[in-house]
Amino acid sequence: MKDLNLDAFTFSGMNRGEIPDLTSLDAADKTEMLMSGVDVSGKGRSGTYLQIDHGKVHCRATQPGVEILDIKEALAKYDGLPGYFWTQVDKDKDEYTRAAAENLHGGYFIRTEKGAKIVDPVQSCLFLKGDMVGQNVHNVVIVEEDSELHIITGCSVAHGSKGAAHLGISEFFVKKNAKLTFTMIHNWAETTVVRPRTGGIVEEGGVFLNNYVLLKPVHDLQSYPAITLAGRGAVARFNSVIVAPTGSKVDSGSKILLNAPDTRGEIISRTIASGGTIIARGYIGGHSVPARGHLECKGLILGGGIIHAIPELLGARDGVELSHEAAVGKIAQEEIEYLMARGMDEEEATSTIVRGFLNVDIMGLPAELKEVIDRTIQETEKDMF
Repeated sequence: MKDLNLDAFTFSGMNRGEIPDLTSLDAADKTEMLMSGVDVSGKGRSGTYLQIDHGKVHCRATQPGVEILDIKEALAKYDGLPGYFWTQVDKDKDEYTRAAAENLHGGYFIRTEKGAKIVDPVQSCLFLKGDMVGQNVHNVVIVEEDSELHIITGCSVAHGSKGAAHLGISEFFVKKNAKLTFTMIHNWAETTVVRPRTGGIVEEGGVFLNNYVLLKPVHDLQSYPAITLAGRGAVARFNSVIVAPTGSKVDSGSKILLNAPDTRGEIISRTIASGGTIIARGYIGGHSVPARGHLECKGLILGGGIIHAIPELLGARDGVELSHEAAVGKIAQEEIEYLMARGMDEEEATSTIVRGFLNVDIMGLPAELKEVIDRTIQETEKDMF
């Protein structure tokens, strides 16, 4: 895919000031945020971070045991976050990381206290409202020893956006026996270009669960988060559901390094090309024993489009157990006929199969968030057939 021209976007001067009450946002923006999993009421959330264009507009923790700051505030408070900031992503990796390093707009810093079990998710939203705005963010998440946290992060643009660019750096640190569930929902537009760069490390007994959902059009997206399992018994799992309609280019995948004994990694992706292009990547590297990894990539092509599945397994030690499944094709005619024989017409049968293929039950999402995603899937189906 072609690199984007950063000079086409405005990367300065779009700060909107504090918004204490998010319910005062206009209805269209609240709807777009809700479709990316963010409820401005804050109901059922342990805190909220919202950035619009180039600056934080809202940042608040509502439960004890979790700290939420704008990344600039965290850098000032913690003397530059030594040992964390720019340790999991190389700032010279490419032009996008360099741009984010040279002109930082904001991003969230979320940290739990040792032993804290944060029951309700923390929500964050990185929102682009202006036309042809470029956004540089850097997020740092630290889940301290024996603590648990779920973050729901929604990235979105205003309705009718004429163009936007999102450059996002994220670094995750899951300490000993801690657990982080990170659910990202992208709700972009046909004119949005997206370049997230993500890395993380999981210590002994830690668990990192990553859910990614992209159901709406996006002009050009590249995403390839990499997680290192550095401590004995660490676990990482990536689940993704991606739909690419006509005009969308999505190059997405996940990477897990099994660098300690008794580690386990799993990558499960479901993709549908309904006219667009998807490159579905997956990489598991086994560098310690015993260690187990499994990669599964399944894709459907509905009404045209391209899916290029690239599963990679690297075994670097005797005794590493790695496996993968990859399948790309169309809905089996016998499945449609089976459902039609039970009273459905062809369109109903096809829709039922698609909804089952995109099932997000495995992600363990809060009920209200799952309802939003299910509703979005139903709306997305209209453009598939």
